[in-house]
Amino acid sequence: MIIIIGGESMTGKTLMAQKLLETYKIPYLSADHLKMGLFRADNNCGFTPDDYNEIIEEKLWPILKGIIETNIENEQSLIIEGCYISPRRVNEFAADCRKHIIPVFMGFSNEYLENNFASGVLKHRSIIERRTEAEERKLGWFIEANEKIKKQCAMNGIRYFEINSDYQKDTAAIYKWIASEVEKMRFLR
Repeated sequence: MIIIIGGESMTGKTLMAQKLLETYKIPYLSADHLKMGLFRADNNCGFTPDDYNEIIEEKLWPILKGIIETNIENEQSLIIEGCYISPRRVNEFAADCRKHIIPVFMGFSNEYLENNFASGVLKHRSIIERRTEAEERKLGWFIEANEKIKKQCAMNGIRYFEINSDYQKDTAAIYKWIASEVEKMRFLR
């Protein structure tokens, strides 16, 4: 079983992966850590940490896809989280692989961002990962980026979870959905 957690920066993907690790005892891989590991090993790897997500995704995806397929072949579970996984990538897997994947793409509604950008999103951006640099991207960028992920999910038939008003309540619904999907997969084994 593979759980893919995607979405834009600062939506809580790493926090969710950590909580799922604690709940299901399934390890997780952060695409951010893979990105930085590759860049630190070879800063001529084809991207810089500051490149657009799409550029980084083009380099990371073949590796992530191979890791996912290997885990499925070996009947091992893994959680992979990161903003370098777009919804269309899930559909690149053959049907026999997709039945082992639980895709979770999440984002913020425009209203949530407008009401909670500074007090919630920016304030809690370092809960799991230490982010010491100042956030240079503005509210408008985050609104556009979250809308883009939402549209990509719709185009690819992937479930999208939107945080609308209460982060705890809205993410609790995501955890509940994941639990039901995990149960379905365990039942099918």
